[in-house]
Amino acid sequence: MPSSFLELFHQFKTIICLCPKCYNLSRLSDLHLRSKGKAPKTWLDDFDFAVQNLQDQEDKFAEEEKNIRERAAKRGRAKVPELIKQSMDAQFAKLSYDPYDIKAVLHPVEFVIFNGMNSGNLNNVVLLSRLSSNPNLQILQKGVAKAVETKQYEWKVARVSLDGNIEFE
Repeated sequence: MPSSFLELFHQFKTIICLCPKCYNLSRLSDLHLRSKGKAPKTWLDDFDFAVQNLQDQEDKFAEEEKNIRERAAKRGRAKVPELIKQSMDAQFAKLSYDPYDIKAVLHPVEFVIFNGMNSGNLNNVVLLSRLSSNPNLQILQKGVAKAVETKQYEWKVARVSLDGNIEFE
């Protein structure tokens, strides 16, 4: 009797079989044996069933999670116009800008409006702010307005690397 499975497998290589249908010679180790009768159930069958059941539950959960996330995103997008209106001054809310085009900056300008961005056709960029009662902020806001009027601004792209270094283009 062989002492290990490997020895048994090597012994199967030495046993030659004759196919009763085609009369081809084959090694026992090369055969794909099947039985018509049902094999007795083992712990491995129970384990395979449990693994498959767990995989089915994970797939179902993933599909439900995907649907839940999509519905939550849709609800969140639907709330954007109302949230923008709540955060804006009453006079600002009356303006006819698409709420999805409005981005809050808050200081020194409250909002930047990328007019037409949501529709895919950016028409212009609007800096929107109410005149503050704070004299220092008034000076700053007037300075921003003057810089825009006299075209004293520039476009720069900053690239931040993974190690935190910033490069400007």
